[in-house]
Formats: sequence, C-alpha cells, structure tokens
Amino acid sequence: QVQLVEAGGGLVQPGGSLRLSCAASGIRFSSYTMGWYRQAPGKQRELVARITNNGGTNYADSVKGRFTISRDNAKNTMYLQMNSLKSEDTAVYYCNAKHAIVEHVGYWGQGTQVTVSS
Repeated sequence: QVQLVEAGGGLVQPGGSLRLSCAASGIRFSSYTMGWYRQAPGKQRELVARITNNGGTNYADSVKGRFTISRDNAKNTMYLQMNSLKSEDTAVYYCNAKHAIVEHVGYWGQGTQVTVSS
C-alpha cells in the first residue's frame, strides 16, 4: 500500500520559516519525481516545487529564492524548506509522487496546513 505522509505544517508569523517533510512508503522512491503542491481556499491546486529522480528542480515563480526542495532517497523522504514566509503562502500543502517513466502512475498525500499570520 502506497503512503505519502506530510509533516511540518503549522502556524508561523510573516517572515518566518517552516520545513515540510513527505515520507513515502510502498513505492520505489528513487523512481519517482516528487513534488509539492498547495491549495488555498477558493483557489486551484498549484505546483510549488518539483524534484526529479535525478535531482533536477523547478519552482513556481512566487517561491523562487525563498523555498528549497530536496530529497533523501536513502530515507524515502522529500523536504520543502520555506523561508521568508508571506501571508499568501497560506494553504494546504500536498506531497505528490509521479513515476518518472510511467507518468500516469501517481500518488498524493493527505496534505498539511501552513498558515502564515501575525
């Protein structure tokens, strides 16, 4: 059974930092492109950052220079370091795994809430 379990969300003040993690089980982690998506109330889910199985990364323009995605294949875990957080970063953050070759194979985590507020 495939599981993607996010952790690390919470309430933080503007300008603060959080580190999200996504622990995967039931998949060959190193064969998957991993990504973070987010969905704010009333908005569509959007890509935040993605890291390929080879370590290539891309980011949404809105988070470039503030967020850093990384992965540890030995621990089957992906991370998102979020710095200089803004109120507009408030959303539920979801972990996604997409097979690097068989691209229709993918999984989602249950999401973790990030709230940026003073």
